[in-house]
Amino acid sequence: MTEPHDPLPHVVPTTHAPARQKAWWSVVALVLVLGGGYALYARQSPPPAPPKPIPVKLETVAVERADLEQVVNATGNVVAQDYVDVGSKVAGQISDVEVVIGEAVKAGRLLATVAPAVQNSRIESNRATLARLKAELAGQNAQLDFAQLQFQRQTQLKAENATREESYESSRMNMYAAASRVDATNAQIQQTEAAIREDEAVQKQTRIEAPVSGTIVTLNARPGQMVSANQEVLMRIADLSRMTVQVPVSEEDVTRLQKGMTAYFTTPGYPGKRWSGKLRQIMLLPTDDSGRQGKKAYYTVLFDVANPSRELMSGMSADVYFVLARAEHVPAIPRSLVTKPGMDGTQTVKVVLADGTLETRKIKIGIRDGERAQVLSGLKEGEQVLLPANPPAPAGDGNAAAK
Repeated sequence: MTEPHDPLPHVVPTTHAPARQKAWWSVVALVLVLGGGYALYARQSPPPAPPKPIPVKLETVAVERADLEQVVNATGNVVAQDYVDVGSKVAGQISDVEVVIGEAVKAGRLLATVAPAVQNSRIESNRATLARLKAELAGQNAQLDFAQLQFQRQTQLKAENATREESYESSRMNMYAAASRVDATNAQIQQTEAAIREDEAVQKQTRIEAPVSGTIVTLNARPGQMVSANQEVLMRIADLSRMTVQVPVSEEDVTRLQKGMTAYFTTPGYPGKRWSGKLRQIMLLPTDDSGRQGKKAYYTVLFDVANPSRELMSGMSADVYFVLARAEHVPAIPRSLVTKPGMDGTQTVKVVLADGTLETRKIKIGIRDGERAQVLSGLKEGEQVLLPANPPAPAGDGNAAAK
């Protein structure tokens, strides 16, 4: 016989349940204690300090005193100020040359000798012609005397009505004809005498002498060379104690120059040495091949410099500076800070004060050179001017360069 099954499973009671519940409540209590402690700590502790900003370093430049010079710069050449070209007064052949290039000569020094092309035979021929003309003149004077006597006689006869009119007029015509022949012969005699004197002077002008004192800078004469009278330059004598600097200056810069202003230059042959002088002349016409067909015009500017030691030589290149203005020991800032001024002639800059704050200032700029600009007002020596992150384009070039 089968026993009936219990519809519910049989639960066996355990003794571990109360222990687990006790552990759980212990954890809850610990959490509550820790949370309360943290809340109490949070109320009593100060809030954390905010993070410090990273300091930004400002780039500044100090206002310093400097010597400034505003110039117009150009390139020119050194040439001799005074010179004389020497030639031959007579046509002929050079027989001797007494000097060399670079030699110093005094006025009157013999430079060369020319054998004249005029032959003695021509002088003798002119003298013979002169003698013949004088002989003819003597005969013509005798004919003139006779013609005058005939005319006087005919005049008397006519007054007495003892001659014909034709005889009177014929005697007068003969007298005038004789007088004209005498005059013509006298003219030929004068011409021949002048030719003889000229030929004789030519024969004496065989010496070419220095007209002035100076240095031989060019020499084109050679022994045996044929020369023409007053047509060829055989040599040039220059005074090298004073030199002239010729400078082509562009049309936009030449209007800023004036007579008497200071100018100085350097030359590659003497590094570090400077020569100075005063502007003497500005040519009124542009140099060759400038100012045509839309090209920029250049005008030649001249100034003279002393050259007692003869260091400067004709043809040397010169880097020239014409001084427009000069200021010594004045407050200055870099030219990169200069901008176009406003209507009142000022511009603004940022000044960093001692406490690190920025102040906007209006300043007025004076002269400027290639690196710095004079501060006329608005800044003092030692003040720190803020350098902009993006420097402005420089305003108006104070030092123009004529190329």
